[in-house]
Amino acid sequence: MKPEETVDYFLKIVWQTVANKYNQIAADYGITQALGYMLINIYEEGTAVSQIAVLLGVKSTSLSRMLKSMEKLGLIYRATDLNDKRSVKIFLTPFGIEKRQIAKDVVIKFNEYLNSHIADRDRLQLIKTLNKINQLTTDYKPQFCYPEIPGSET
Repeated sequence: MKPEETVDYFLKIVWQTVANKYNQIAADYGITQALGYMLINIYEEGTAVSQIAVLLGVKSTSLSRMLKSMEKLGLIYRATDLNDKRSVKIFLTPFGIEKRQIAKDVVIKFNEYLNSHIADRDRLQLIKTLNKINQLTTDYKPQFCYPEIPGSET
């Protein structure tokens, strides 16, 4: 099977194209697509670091670097959760709130552009299909057709 005959090939290509476009736009505002995504998902009442890690699907070392970078840029600050002293929450600074609004506006405008060029019926079918692929991926249990590698038993 050729790569361009697989579903995951197109998912990857499309997401890379979208992410690259967001990065090009975000660069004009001094941030990256990933930082914009984080800003959009930090709430007024603060967002726990653990929530951000799950949301982004990143390892703690990568997240730590991103948060340090965001602090240096003056976008966020950290504070201990008043209800749970073991938890740290991230809050936006006024500058972070400004950049967050820019990121939201970029996402809204981009999606308006896409929606104006994709029929509602097609968009709804795409969302339905992507949700189905997501569920199938979650449910998938690989069945290997080749022998075990010696010493790899668990």
